[in-house]
Amino acid sequence: MRTPLVLLSARLLDPASGGFLPQTALAVVDGRIAALGDDRTIHELADAATTVIDLKGAVVTPGLVDGHLHPVTGAELTHGLDLSGCTDLPSVRAALAAEVTALAPGAWLHAWGLDPNVFGDRPVEAAALAPVLDGVPALLQMFDAHSMLASPRALELAGVDGPRTFTQAAEVVCDAGGRPTGLLLEDAACELVERVAPQPTRTERRERLAAALRAMAASGLTGGHAMDAGGDSLDLYAALDQAGELPLRLRVAPWCQPGVDRDGLRELVELQRWRGELWRVDGVKLFMDGTIDNGTAWLERPDCHGESTHAFWPDPAHYTQVIGDLHRAGVPTATHAIGDAAVRHALDSVARATADGTTANGTTADGTTVNGTTPPVRHRIEHIETVPDDVVRRFAELGVIASMQPTHCCDFTRADHTDNWSRRLGEERADRAWRCRDLWDAGATVVLGSDWPIAPYPPLGVMAGARHRRPTRDLAQPPHNPGQALTALEALRAMTVNAAFAAGEEHVTGRIAVGHRADLTVLATDPLSTPATELAGVPVLLTVLDGRPTHRADRLS
Repeated sequence: MRTPLVLLSARLLDPASGGFLPQTALAVVDGRIAALGDDRTIHELADAATTVIDLKGAVVTPGLVDGHLHPVTGAELTHGLDLSGCTDLPSVRAALAAEVTALAPGAWLHAWGLDPNVFGDRPVEAAALAPVLDGVPALLQMFDAHSMLASPRALELAGVDGPRTFTQAAEVVCDAGGRPTGLLLEDAACELVERVAPQPTRTERRERLAAALRAMAASGLTGGHAMDAGGDSLDLYAALDQAGELPLRLRVAPWCQPGVDRDGLRELVELQRWRGELWRVDGVKLFMDGTIDNGTAWLERPDCHGESTHAFWPDPAHYTQVIGDLHRAGVPTATHAIGDAAVRHALDSVARATADGTTANGTTADGTTVNGTTPPVRHRIEHIETVPDDVVRRFAELGVIASMQPTHCCDFTRADHTDNWSRRLGEERADRAWRCRDLWDAGATVVLGSDWPIAPYPPLGVMAGARHRRPTRDLAQPPHNPGQALTALEALRAMTVNAAFAAGEEHVTGRIAVGHRADLTVLATDPLSTPATELAGVPVLLTVLDGRPTHRADRLS
């Protein structure tokens, strides 16, 4: 049998034990690890057609998996002007002014990554950016991707001249006179203006997606849990897969919106059959609330502005019913829940869905079973930004996966609680930020992700943030809630074995073992002994997906 890939002189890191395996080499056959052994024994399995790579003592880990990202949406949003480096209104105005100068007459300006903290104590509204955007149709995506600022000209072109009513928690924010301020909260409101803006062609969208995925592979990612499947995103994944250009293994969860009926649920269940060689639909994404920064989270007590008091689903009981229906159909769910009330309701809904003692089973990615049975449905909650102790304990009790994005805590909040997120919540709830440590110690399965494009996707940066909890751009700053940090080994497990478990694939991936997928990440140094503040800078030498290199550094040539 042909051996297409052999890796020699490697240090094989086992995230289960935290130690190195005794073997120093591995061979790949049909996308799986076929043999582990010493260099001489494994080298003998190679033939003239085998790619043999001498790693010269580099560290091999199971392929790193981002537990929460948005590839298609991110590729589109990050194509415009990047405002994420702007820290105050003058710098935002300067960046916009430079962009406006380069625009053709009548062209739209698109920007992303706008931090609400730049507005300080003044309202988040388009007037703060006048006169830079006067007469310019512009859409400025806020960093959370749940809201945007539309310029007066953009609102005019879209015919948005006052408040609107939606079937979900969304809002066209208006002043006391009923005039839109430019702030649009949640997708339904944003789409009012987005749909009149020029759209990229399918070819442009495919090229942007392919470029983004290649960059992810170069950062060490071999997989991702994609938390959306809108429009033609599944067709784009399929096209790249069929062309041999998909460098990540993707598990995709399409959205389920409030008001979904029986036919809509049936379609979501049918979508679970869709798959290719390296991607598959597996699960459904739901939203229980919005974001704290926007005042659209669902909190048990209002924020300092009296906001964040309602669920995204106008009828939370219907959400509970939908969770039960999907569970009985064998479909895992991933619920966006940021505020304490949202997380509690999502847990209550899972508890109710599983209360009858029956176990709904789903299929694994390759259609195999474990010990003659398929694994149970594993539900997840995404983000979990602030929750009390009694909620933390329930994750392990119910077997609900805790999907965390600690780099949000690092980059969008401050240790002194002077940021918008912390001010809205107040000291008590801000001190319960991103409780990775408490969830882990309580026995929950914690999975780490970036939520790209909300935060950068490089997995070493995600793991570093989980360990040091400091601002990525200024590691000299004090950490945010340092008691919630994970250890180096826990952070690695959260992007390997735990990500595999969340997908019901722990028997085929997440470890370096014979029979497991040859999805591998090769690093210049040991990520467990590298200081957290230096981890993001460790070179990624090689990324292997399904037994084929998707990234190879020059030093391994």
